[in-house]
Amino acid sequence: MTTRRLLPEAMWPAPGQQPAAPRDAATILLLRDGADGTETYLLRRQPSVAFAAGMYVFPGGTVHPGDGEPLGWVGPDADWWSERFRCPPALARALVVAAVRETFEESGILLAGPDADTIVDDVSDPAFAQARIDLDAGNRSMADFLDEHGLVLRADLVGPWAHWITPATEPRRYDTRFLVAAVPSGQRVGSLPNEADRAGWVPVHAALAAAERGEVAMMPPTVVTAQSVADIAARDVVAASADRTFETVEPRLVEVDGVWYVETDQEDS
Repeated sequence: MTTRRLLPEAMWPAPGQQPAAPRDAATILLLRDGADGTETYLLRRQPSVAFAAGMYVFPGGTVHPGDGEPLGWVGPDADWWSERFRCPPALARALVVAAVRETFEESGILLAGPDADTIVDDVSDPAFAQARIDLDAGNRSMADFLDEHGLVLRADLVGPWAHWITPATEPRRYDTRFLVAAVPSGQRVGSLPNEADRAGWVPVHAALAAAERGEVAMMPPTVVTAQSVADIAARDVVAASADRTFETVEPRLVEVDGVWYVETDQEDS
């Protein structure tokens, strides 16, 4: 099925620009169960950033070299993730690490624990706040941080959900895997990252309605993935990912009467 959505004007392509190579990236839809249905954590990117300025996004970012370092790991192995992400095992593993690292950097939510049966339930320790800063600055790796605190990455707390590649007409392109996770009991989000000027928990249906009314700006992948989790309880979303199939989606930009739209051919379940 082909769908067409209006592209926010801030993302319209410049005349004559050449395609850039997409960078590997990962993002996590953090979910929790709220009084008005499933809620997700959204950040609004600073107007000054180079990509998706002013857009509401999920926590995430590009894969860093340190994401490939060995670290304590619980849950499905690299081969399992490789099959789901349709990429080599080493990259699949790095994508999961990047997703967990970026989510910690940008929200303070840490999908890790001392062992396979426990999860960090308090992320207010000042050492964790400093670690977020150091990780964001590239001064340490996720492996180093987890090892220092005697933690293992809980890959069983996240699930693969979608795969989008930025259109070839964009100057900055990302090959992004979307993952889902429920926020661990007891954890609370922390301070804003430097790249965001606003963030918070929002009922998914309310966020989508606000985007439809033009009150907030979201990129098409954000809208589509939000729609796909809107009616799933946070406590069930990782289990739902086990049976989910999804295609790689690379939208096309089309111009109609001087206005740019995003077209996608997408089939998922």
